[in-house]
Parts: sequence; structure tokens; C-alpha cells
Amino acid sequence: MHNFTYFAPTKLYFGQNVIENLGNEIKALGNKVLLVYGGGSIKKTGIYAAIKEQLQGCEVFELSGVDPNPRVTSVNQGAALCKQHGIEVVLAVGGGSVMD
Repeated sequence: MHNFTYFAPTKLYFGQNVIENLGNEIKALGNKVLLVYGGGSIKKTGIYAAIKEQLQGCEVFELSGVDPNPRVTSVNQGAALCKQHGIEVVLAVGGGSVMD
């Protein structure tokens, strides 16, 4: 096993219109974003359009269709996209599946 340090600070926004903070938070971390989501409910609810608006000026790549209790194949697809495009930020949107 290799030695490593894992540091995962968390910042949470709660309340109405807090998505307006997303663009600045993401852009502080990088410009190339992998947007990960499940079956598409984020498009039906309008969250997808709001996210795309907040990420204007960023290069956004997508990994959609992540299943509940995702398989390692989904992780491998995401890792391949990250390597291929030099992804700097992974933005998982939706329920627990994409967070897994």
C-alpha cells in the first residue's frame, strides 16, 4: 500500500437560489468539468439548464445514465473521460447513485 493523505473539506449551501453560487465555486477549482448524473430527471426539473448556465465559460463533459448502485464500469468510464480531457472538477448532480 502507498502512503497518502486524504483531505475532503465540505462546503454546503442550503436555501433558495443557492445554485447561483455554483459557477464561482467550480471556476475557483478549474475550467474542465465532468458533469455526472443519472437517468435524466435533472433535465426534467430544470436543474440541468441552471447548471449549464452557471458553467458558461467552462468546458463541460458529461457522464450520464449512472445507474443506482453503479458498477465499476461507470467509474471506469468517468476515469477515462477525466484522463482523455484533463478534467479538473467532477460535479455529481442528483441522488445517491452519482455520489457513489
